[in-house]
Amino acid sequence: MSDATRTPRTAAVIPAAGRGLRLGPGAPKALRTLGGIPMLIHAVRAMARSRAVSLVVVVAPPDDAPEVRRMLDEHALPERTEVLVVPGGATRQESVRAGLDALPADVFAVLIHDAARPLVPVDTVDSVVEAVRQGAPAVVPALPLADTVKEVEPGKPGEPEPVVATPDRARLRAVQTPQGFDLATLVRAHERVAVRGEGATDDAGMVEQLGVTVVVVPGHEEAFKVTRPLDLVLAEAVLARRRATDAY
Repeated sequence: MSDATRTPRTAAVIPAAGRGLRLGPGAPKALRTLGGIPMLIHAVRAMARSRAVSLVVVVAPPDDAPEVRRMLDEHALPERTEVLVVPGGATRQESVRAGLDALPADVFAVLIHDAARPLVPVDTVDSVVEAVRQGAPAVVPALPLADTVKEVEPGKPGEPEPVVATPDRARLRAVQTPQGFDLATLVRAHERVAVRGEGATDDAGMVEQLGVTVVVVPGHEEAFKVTRPLDLVLAEAVLARRRATDAY
């Protein structure tokens, strides 16, 4: 089959090296359990459910990489999907780059997915992949905002902050993951865009800085990020409903 007719191979990178302090002390956020199963396993399964994804690279906390490998081996995953584990870096940006460096040469498209979004539906994953395959260099799933948003002048914690603008809510979207990219475009962004401090938390934002257009596809309300204890309660409820109705 010629390069012109070959379907691009798609991989997913899951940066899971963060500690997730907002969920309290203890295990890294990605290793917390949801329905008795680590959130990371749910996230890997969410990517593997898409038949377009043939490889998932998990970027683990450096000290926990062997434990993460054992954990993955203990849970059933689709046999058609290869799962690699690589150690991450000090920032999310470094961890994503470690995942990209682990991709084989035959990968043309890549998804970057938060381990803390364990319940993203496969239809959302497929929509992102399809948009990249149709030629979009960068794709993000997103939802319209339900709340009015205010731009403020940041102040000290706990103190009143003056409002400086009220953006038009109709033009705003809350971005989710997986974010999808033409691999060459994302690698170029990581090579050229310098981000200070904690590094980039949004890979699409790095691509934007190259002058590349990022497009939005519909997200899903169940693709929310589990960052606080209340989020975990909601995730447990969603998972329980899925198991009761869909044999999840």
